[in-house]
Amino acid sequence: MTSERREPASDADERTMLEGWLDYHRRTLAWKCEGLTDTQLRTAPVAPSELSLMGLVRHMAEVERGWFRKVLVDDDPGPIYYTEEDRDGDFRTTEADTWQEAYATWQAEIEVARRNAAGFRLDEMSRGKHRRTGERFSLRWIYTHMVEEYARHNGHADLIRECIDGATGD
Repeated sequence: MTSERREPASDADERTMLEGWLDYHRRTLAWKCEGLTDTQLRTAPVAPSELSLMGLVRHMAEVERGWFRKVLVDDDPGPIYYTEEDRDGDFRTTEADTWQEAYATWQAEIEVARRNAAGFRLDEMSRGKHRRTGERFSLRWIYTHMVEEYARHNGHADLIRECIDGATGD
């Protein structure tokens, strides 16, 4: 795992810029989790929320899978952590859940996302549809949405990490 984060070049082309910012935010979430124990990563320090750093990583594995598998290429391997009965199962962790498993699963989904996206142009529409709306999305839209999704959850990660051990940083 590496916490080295680099913003994309200010003169990069659009695809490089979008992929660069997405990778930057992926690395930010990993950085927020660095150096903590499994117990700390499962800690939900902001009551009444159940939100934990490990839960955020598990959620983002599901989000990567949803957008880059289900929607982009119409491949539905099923959920990783949630169920129809517990739609927030990705956020709920137990003592049996480990950082090693959550991180490996998340990184595997990121690799699949990169491979799947490589086969599309930015303006090309997805093969699959959104499960609720039935819409198709361009890869550009998916990239932009993923940057937003990570940025929002990285804000949550900032607060959770500060509550756990006082660590702050952008």
